[in-house]
Amino acid sequence: MKLPPPRFYTAAGTILGWRNGAVVGASGIRYARAARFQPPTDEPASATPVQATAPGPVCPQVVDSLLGQALGPVMAGRTFDEDCLRLTVTAPAEAQPQEGLPVIVWVHGGSYVSGAGDLAFYDPAPLITEQRVVVVAVTYRLGLFGFLGRGDAPANLGLLDLLAALRWVQRNIAAFGGDAACVTLLGHSSGGDAAAHLLVAEGATGLFRRVILHSAPLGLAPNRARMTRAMAAAVASIPPGAPPEAVLAREAAAWRAARWSGLKAGMPFGTQYGAFPLPPEDAVAEAWRAAAPRVDVLIGSTAEELRFFAVIDPKFRWLARFPWLGPAVTRRLVAAGSRRIYVDPAAAFARRHAQAGGRAYLFSVTYRPRGSVFGAAHTIDLPLLFGTRETWSAVPLLGNASWAEVQQAGQQVRRLWATFARTGTLPTPVEVPHVLHVTQVWEESLD
Repeated sequence: MKLPPPRFYTAAGTILGWRNGAVVGASGIRYARAARFQPPTDEPASATPVQATAPGPVCPQVVDSLLGQALGPVMAGRTFDEDCLRLTVTAPAEAQPQEGLPVIVWVHGGSYVSGAGDLAFYDPAPLITEQRVVVVAVTYRLGLFGFLGRGDAPANLGLLDLLAALRWVQRNIAAFGGDAACVTLLGHSSGGDAAAHLLVAEGATGLFRRVILHSAPLGLAPNRARMTRAMAAAVASIPPGAPPEAVLAREAAAWRAARWSGLKAGMPFGTQYGAFPLPPEDAVAEAWRAAAPRVDVLIGSTAEELRFFAVIDPKFRWLARFPWLGPAVTRRLVAAGSRRIYVDPAAAFARRHAQAGGRAYLFSVTYRPRGSVFGAAHTIDLPLLFGTRETWSAVPLLGNASWAEVQQAGQQVRRLWATFARTGTLPTPVEVPHVLHVTQVWEESLD
């Protein structure tokens, strides 16, 4: 007998969801509303049932053809609209209201300019069915719509969107079987950077208990003010009522203004210190220390982060044309850039967290799919967390690796990550050969 679609009785109203085998969920739920360049307003409860059976729109963005070389046509079939403050909740089909399952809130990456929370290859079904957790995937404002403050637009709007989504989780997640007191933020790349900064955001206290930070480019976070001013000047004012395409055209001007800023030009949009809800830059380290005792941290990177860009970026491919010298220079650039942007800042974040009395774990993803030119590059951790054979079949990143190989590696990672989300602890040191290693960072070992 075919089971009826689920109904979730939440503080937000009755939500009509969907059922897919061993998981149920609700997609495209509006968690807030926002006028262009304005802070979000939490969505009030609905007096009528909320249809939540299809993904919501994603923030307008320029689809980067270079990313397609690694990740395939990830945005195919999606609708773009500024009214994009939506989330998707997925839970075990047999979960009961108030059951108290761990909740993982997914914050997608994309250099703060691209992506969405519920893309097909972020399908959380394997994580949910194996580990009995609830996953919330959030879509928020990006690029010029969410991450460049100017005279007519506050900074950090995308962060405010994420705070609004976390408030929605606190009010409503119990109806899906989740525990509002056991929320873990899981962020990747710029999403990891955003999650790290939510630790010190005003109004975030109590909204989550743990963070898992994958490949957060924390080395690009400091000393951005001069670049940001140049970007804002290049954008100038945008006429009210300008179509989204006109805003995206101004976004391109901001990229051009940032290109003289060295490594930071690789991710010019991002969080801005000293603008609500973040502290000033000279106070952020102390704010992270103050937050440490109340939030558990699992942070790390892949073994060859910048190899992702070395494969897809024409500048690196130009270097590869020179026999012997080109590959050697590329390897050195990849290693040095990876350390500066991802690896060393992750280790420093974990050390500071432990020294301030928090629990911190540091990981490195070493998985290299057979036949992949990307090796252990940026984003290679994603198929270890999310997705199915179908959603990853068209993704070049995995090379010739069989899905059985990816699954074997991924099951081990998902088990560990769910354990951390559930308890805040891991049985370290952990060594999953050719996939991952994790160590706990101890205060007494850092002096």
